[in-house]
Amino acid sequence: MRSISKKVILAGSFCVGKTSLISRFVYSRFPFNYQTTLGVRIDKKAVELENTSINMIIWDIGGEQSQARVPESYYLGSSGVIYVFDLSRPSSFYNMAADIEFIRQKLPKAPIVIVGNKMDLLDERTLEEVKSILPLEPDFYTSAKAGANVENVFLKLAQAMINVSK
Repeated sequence: MRSISKKVILAGSFCVGKTSLISRFVYSRFPFNYQTTLGVRIDKKAVELENTSINMIIWDIGGEQSQARVPESYYLGSSGVIYVFDLSRPSSFYNMAADIEFIRQKLPKAPIVIVGNKMDLLDERTLEEVKSILPLEPDFYTSAKAGANVENVFLKLAQAMINVSK
């Protein structure tokens, strides 16, 4: 089995659940006490796909209203991006298209997985209403609290990074 390391960044506005998604994926738990991420926090987890062990070095970037405000050095060496927005807070997805375009310019070869988080806060009707006004269709709707689709997000990104490195 071959082994590779890949830097992954979680980007998005503040309070969208980036840290909670990482905590659920890496440690299988949900942090009920909210703490703002200042700067960057780094975690890691290895996943196995296609006879490859991928050591995901996960950078939890402090949230900004615009990704253009994130220090350029955070993007250096990134192989993949998870862009997170909060389904219950429209202000977190108004800049989504511009943010993703900015990230694509910085990291043209890096796959980006778009995640609408906190679906547990919406009933089915409200979720459908939110879906109708989204500027882009997310790859996944998640709940870090319930663990819904969290593993799938990271596995999809891992698979995409393997495909890019072939």
